[in-house]
Amino acid sequence: MRRRDFLTGAAGIAASSWMLGCQATRSSDHAAGHAACLRTYATPLDAIASPRETLMYLPAIYTGTPVNKPDYLATVDLDPASSTYSQVVHRLPMPKVGDELHHFGWNACSSCHGDAKLSRRYMIVPGLASSRIHIVDAADVRAPKMVKVIEADEIARKTNLSAPHTVHCRADGHIMISMLGDAQGRAPGGFIELDHDFNVIGRWDKSTEGMNFNYDFWYQPRLNTMVSSEWAAPQTVARGFQLDDVKAGRYGHHLHFWDWEKRTIAQSIDLGENGMIPLEVRFHHNPNSSHGFVGAALSSAIWHWHRDANQWQADRVVQVDPVETEDWPFPVPGLITDLVLSMDDRYLYFSNWLHGDIRQYDVSDPANPKLTGQVWLGGVIGRPSELTGGKAVGGPQMLQLSLDGKRLYVTSSLYSVWDNQFYPDMAEKGSFLLQLDCDTSKGGLTLNKDFHVDFGKEPAGPARAHEMRFPSGDCTSDIWV
Repeated sequence: MRRRDFLTGAAGIAASSWMLGCQATRSSDHAAGHAACLRTYATPLDAIASPRETLMYLPAIYTGTPVNKPDYLATVDLDPASSTYSQVVHRLPMPKVGDELHHFGWNACSSCHGDAKLSRRYMIVPGLASSRIHIVDAADVRAPKMVKVIEADEIARKTNLSAPHTVHCRADGHIMISMLGDAQGRAPGGFIELDHDFNVIGRWDKSTEGMNFNYDFWYQPRLNTMVSSEWAAPQTVARGFQLDDVKAGRYGHHLHFWDWEKRTIAQSIDLGENGMIPLEVRFHHNPNSSHGFVGAALSSAIWHWHRDANQWQADRVVQVDPVETEDWPFPVPGLITDLVLSMDDRYLYFSNWLHGDIRQYDVSDPANPKLTGQVWLGGVIGRPSELTGGKAVGGPQMLQLSLDGKRLYVTSSLYSVWDNQFYPDMAEKGSFLLQLDCDTSKGGLTLNKDFHVDFGKEPAGPARAHEMRFPSGDCTSDIWV
């Protein structure tokens, strides 16, 4: 089924199908103690038609900086009508130092829509370095609180895994997390399951045969498929990026397509030298679609996958060429570190962390992307930044898109060891959170000069911001079944 056919058919479902239990109305200033509508959605169209996001959560990281304090979960006000717009309004510190908060997710998303027992309320916030998993209650959306910590030794004892990365909910209320390594930090890692009470059930995968490394994943249950990508073993990435590790085969270049029911790899695709270090994977939001995209970071290429009959295929559809740069021993790659697909599956956005640009592509025809927007924010190749008030520290990295596709948010921290290697000033100057306005009619990107959160000015010292989530869901956490 084609994307537009799906959306047209879905339009007949009422856009008022919000999740039961919406507890309070919005106010311009979000008075402390207010709960919010932690919604799920029956269809992508319902998500697109939902109210604008007014709050955001993101990790602020001290791991790898001169500040010897725990990382924390920051709440940022996104409401232009609020007196605290574009400010951090709450900080939830982790119990211990050294977590390296990274990616995180929800206990429930739109795959759980219609189940009165499941609500998008709890955040699962792993520490990439510590392997601890924090459970955070967002019933008070402005001031979340810690309710449980799963220690690394319990995870190692029950699963022999470490270094949690991507978190996805499932329709049955269980939570899956990709793990980059075994308990000793060696590849290939695997996947763990938590139950609805956040107890470690064990491993999800029945076998990891064929998997060299692990990183991100996304499932498409109507196709009985999950896709996963490859970074490297935790013990490799923790010592910084080294070309010798690439030459020695210590970084990944495969996509794996899993049989969702059997929990084993059904097919692997070797992307080769043009697909080195495939990171974030994004299936279409249309649950009937076999199309999706992955960004190969080191090769600076976007690959499009789809299923033809019973075989999966992947094709390189965008290539960012390296740039000769003074004081660099080799041409600088774009280093595509994140990508996000709009809820209507029309626009693809990705960030070139080293070049310093964010790009927008029209992917209505997913096999033939068309560049429609580009903004420059930092980077190492000498292009002027569009950020007002001086040069941006670092380059654009993590992306999150509003459900209606009109606002793209961006942070600049990748991973503490690599931040210190490529952007050493970030440890003492902090990172940024910015917002771009997206033209969803003709295409185009414009920096919003009214929104800028400078994490270099945090009360306890400069911090680094990473992945972003909205209380009512976003374009990288919601999956439909």
